[in-house]
Amino acid sequence: MAEIHAVTVPKWGLAMEEGKIDHWYVEEGETVSEGDDLVDIETTKITNTVESQFSGVFRKLVAEEGETYPCGMIIGVIADGDAADSDIEAFVESFKENYDPADVVAEGGGPEPETVEAGGKRIQYVKMGEGDGTPIIFVHGFGGDLNNWLFTQPPLSEDRVTYAIDLPGHGGSIKDVGDGSLAVLAGALQDFMKAMDIGRAHLVGHSLGAAVALQVSKDAADTVASVTTVCGAGFGDDINMDYITGFIEGKRQRQLTQTLGALFADKSLVSKDMVDDIIKFKRLDGVDAALRTLAAGSFDGGKQTASLTEQAGALGGKLMVVWGEQDEVIPSAHAQNAPSGARVEILADAGHMAHMEKSADVNALIAEHTSAND
Repeated sequence: MAEIHAVTVPKWGLAMEEGKIDHWYVEEGETVSEGDDLVDIETTKITNTVESQFSGVFRKLVAEEGETYPCGMIIGVIADGDAADSDIEAFVESFKENYDPADVVAEGGGPEPETVEAGGKRIQYVKMGEGDGTPIIFVHGFGGDLNNWLFTQPPLSEDRVTYAIDLPGHGGSIKDVGDGSLAVLAGALQDFMKAMDIGRAHLVGHSLGAAVALQVSKDAADTVASVTTVCGAGFGDDINMDYITGFIEGKRQRQLTQTLGALFADKSLVSKDMVDDIIKFKRLDGVDAALRTLAAGSFDGGKQTASLTEQAGALGGKLMVVWGEQDEVIPSAHAQNAPSGARVEILADAGHMAHMEKSADVNALIAEHTSAND
């Protein structure tokens, strides 16, 4: 009997309810393999690419470009080449008749954020996955939060437990950042691991979060299985202070839209909802002071204050350095300062948020690196 598979709108993140079909990469009758790009889907947060989970023939395009569909709805069909057209049509009709948005929320909505008291600090986190693999902890950068990993955490939770955390001063975590030093942030991550009884973990850090991960690898080396840095701080002095200052000072849609453009190679990825979320975050009590204190602690005098090449060198093959070639916040040229023994990957057509612009590539790299260091 011919195998027939549905291509559906994925659910990326807790808040996503629908997606707009932005661009199809395949046409009806085209042969596809598992992992091939199928379609770009636009959400209120960002546009991402859906890859094929199956090999076969793309038999039917159900959703045209420009149309919006709820999460879980069928938008295309992949099947064996010998499947009858009547069977394809019947499959689509049956899927639509039995589709229930509530099932998507129940099955694919994912866990809700939780908080834990860690070293006297409230830390918010999302936990996903199960399995015997060494856990992964995702650490965002300056001004970010755990939602920065919405394209990365779910696929890497298939064979292990993963955690995405909000650092102090961000998201739903405590807004007190002490003196704003790297030591405070690294200490908070270590306290989180102790509170959650995580004896050893892979650390994946973006931007400032990469520096936090590297610092923990120095302070508590036995708790770190590997480190992956994505456009990481700590490998050089340069930092785009126009971005840092613009993020802190920006209060209006237009101001922040221009500032956030520095995060992406594709500036169109800066959506109104993305900017609105940041404006709401910055209005929370304690956020402005926290951001200013963190900026002073990490980027004093317009330069990065932490040089972590020594810590990075001690990791040897346990370190992977990933960079977006078009990073406008921290130059990708800093990857040249990665120590010998580290794996270095530069991604074309990606900026500072490489893990969002090139999520499939970054996810594959992290999966390979963590598996090799379990």
